[in-house]
Amino acid sequence: MPDFRVHCPPPENTDAVSAAELRLSPEESHHLVAVNRARAGAQVVAFDGRGREWDCELVNASKNAAVLRVRAVRQAAPLPFAITLAQALPKGQTMDAIVRKATEIGARRIVPLESERTQVHLDGGREDRKIDKWRVAALEAAKQCGNPWLPEIEPLQNATAFMRASAGRDDHDLRLIASLHPGACSLKTILADFRAANNGRLPRRALWLIGPEGDFSPAEMAVALECGIKPVTLGPLVLRCETAATYALSVLAHELSAE
Repeated sequence: MPDFRVHCPPPENTDAVSAAELRLSPEESHHLVAVNRARAGAQVVAFDGRGREWDCELVNASKNAAVLRVRAVRQAAPLPFAITLAQALPKGQTMDAIVRKATEIGARRIVPLESERTQVHLDGGREDRKIDKWRVAALEAAKQCGNPWLPEIEPLQNATAFMRASAGRDDHDLRLIASLHPGACSLKTILADFRAANNGRLPRRALWLIGPEGDFSPAEMAVALECGIKPVTLGPLVLRCETAATYALSVLAHELSAE
């Protein structure tokens, strides 16, 4: 992998496949040239966050308007599964770390939730700033790990309303909620049951709900069960929010990669 990766939306009014040059935004130009110290002639991979990548040469090392000459273009195949992480907001900077790890693992979508036990409450302006910050965190993680796909980060939603809305849609084959409550099954058991009911097929689109500090409340778990969301144990130990999210995404991604 080249030393330099940059994000670049498709060029306006130009076929992205046939583009001969890419002009970077001031932010990406500054990061590439001023922060990473790239110089003219450096090999750079640009990506649009939707699977397209360009192999490029830096021809104008401007700190405000860097220009890349395109050498080759390719479209990366998406992962064979699409996982949505619905994460109840934790305290402090923990959500930033969760977004980064989810991007590295390949989550398709991230939905921040406000639950009964959420201790962070965002008003309109603060919510917008947080979402922008999380999108930056996802972009930084995608550059670092080479993921050409950026996860979609949705606006903050009420956890109960989100669960109920998910019951009325068919955009997930399997919906899971990490749970410390009695009666939660192992992921292997739930996937085995799914395969038995679907001619051996694994789910391709999955939803993982992860609670805040203290887990989802009993009332929220009751709503999850009512909506057909399956409670899953993450083992006998109580995990921190960021550990639970990373662990849940990792084991599910591993299992869904089996085919």
